[in-house]
Amino acid sequence: MERRSLVVLSAGLGQPSSTRLLADRLAAGAVDALAGRGLEAETTVVEVRDLARDLADHLIANATSPALRTALDAVAGADAVVAVTPVFAASYSGLFKTFVDALDRDALTGVPVVVGATAGTQRHSLVLEHAMRPLFAHLRALVLPTAVFAAPEDWGGEAGRSGDALSARVSRAAGELAEVVAGRPAR
Repeated sequence: MERRSLVVLSAGLGQPSSTRLLADRLAAGAVDALAGRGLEAETTVVEVRDLARDLADHLIANATSPALRTALDAVAGADAVVAVTPVFAASYSGLFKTFVDALDRDALTGVPVVVGATAGTQRHSLVLEHAMRPLFAHLRALVLPTAVFAAPEDWGGEAGRSGDALSARVSRAAGELAEVVAGRPAR
């Protein structure tokens, strides 16, 4: 089976976090969808929270720790990226943006990216279209059509109906990612 690298960026601040939960669901969906196309996903999870101090040092002193270098290199070599952030003040988190700012300008050029976000209410769902999509478009990534947002009610509501809707969005996004990745050579 041919291999493709999938990097999952999770910028949740808590442990556990709904952001990581959504990132894991999107990653699992992508792994399954890629397997359905005869590709094995080599998945690397970058928990941005764990790099917070390294990112501050990078900003202030232009110092890149080995852990931060490993994460940045993983993204730069990825065949696909899943990027999930919590919503703060109607946008992605500052920690998420700080990590993205540390990337080489060309690191995501042409790379398929699924964007996702989590927040306390559905009213924040447009952050995907008004903040995440433009950010990755600026980086010349290939932002896939289905973006996935999850609020508390999406994690399973009355008879699991809300959870079913989230699962459908995750499956659709994962399928789009697998279709694009399967149609191109590994990086």
